[in-house]
Amino acid sequence: MESNIKNGFYTALGTPVDAYGNLVKSSLEQHVKDQVEYNASGLLVMGSMGLEPYIKQSEYTKVAKVAVEAAKGKCAVFVGAMDNSVARVEERIKSLERLKIDGVVLTTPFYMISSQDELKSYFTRIAAISPFPVYLYDLPGVTKTKINADTVEYLMEDDNIKGIKTGDIVTARVLMRSKKKKNDFSIFFSGLDIFDVAYKYGIKMNLDGMFSCTHPIADKMYSFMEQGDYCAGAACLDEILTLRNLFIEVGVMRGFSYAMNLMGYEGYFCPDYTIEGKEEEFACIKEFLKEHNLI
Repeated sequence: MESNIKNGFYTALGTPVDAYGNLVKSSLEQHVKDQVEYNASGLLVMGSMGLEPYIKQSEYTKVAKVAVEAAKGKCAVFVGAMDNSVARVEERIKSLERLKIDGVVLTTPFYMISSQDELKSYFTRIAAISPFPVYLYDLPGVTKTKINADTVEYLMEDDNIKGIKTGDIVTARVLMRSKKKKNDFSIFFSGLDIFDVAYKYGIKMNLDGMFSCTHPIADKMYSFMEQGDYCAGAACLDEILTLRNLFIEVGVMRGFSYAMNLMGYEGYFCPDYTIEGKEEEFACIKEFLKEHNLI
């Protein structure tokens, strides 16, 4: 089967839910269609930006199904299946078995700290039972455990472990140069601040949640870089980073949810315990979106 994996930007989608935690289907459908229209190379459903650990169990499969159907096979679709045990991950994967997805994405278990040997056991056991390719997600700031480069090299030997998402440029560089790296092992870099630098070095698959609300800018950015115009590409990245920094000022998920609503996507894109703010608190975000023709 021909791989859907190609260079370019990969969007970690937001997940729109109502006040009761139920999926707002029409909003997610439009979210996916807009990403496809602006040439996203792939989509990560229910990653960090998509709040996978926060999504109700009853909505999990539905979210994945809606996203897959909306994409219509026009780009790669990955689904987050993060959890804290092999058994729980297996349940998630089984719920996806009828869907045409390009892989499942897994962080390390995040409730307890794991040793590197335990990570090897965890990921290889999941790879053995998964009908989908498995992609590692290195997110130590959240999970408390880093997937070391030598652990990844060990896991590369497994034919069903097909790649990694990491924001660690050192890890990405080591793996890019590793003699153990197979041609079909993909490195998705998620260090947003240096996407242009990474792309120029040769790490040309970049994945981040900020593309959810900056897809027109991202499309231009990757078009410029593909043509070798890194100055123009860097200017686009600066715009994305400016919005990211505005989100940080008000709380990333609060700012993101506000922006998505202004852009026409209904629903909450933040945890259900998020404190709502006053309109003036988000004024700079609204101004940015207007200035860059995103609303």
